[in-house]
Amino acid sequence: MWQEIENKLYKNFEFKNFSEAFAFMTRVALIAEKMDHHPTWTNTWNRVEVWLSTHDAGNMITRKDEDLAKAIDELL
Repeated sequence: MWQEIENKLYKNFEFKNFSEAFAFMTRVALIAEKMDHHPTWTNTWNRVEVWLSTHDAGNMITRKDEDLAKAIDELL
């Protein structure tokens, strides 16, 4: 479940290993590029943390963030 933290949508994803985490990030990157809306994220071994906010809207959560969050969830 996505959480709202400091005007950003946040979610932590855990995978079996680094390869699965990296593959997930690659799939997210392709979607984000098509949407022209890019996440802030980190990756440590099997864990990917994602923060979504819209920079053009003063780093607030917008429909773009909600749409990207939904698209990310549909990958799983």
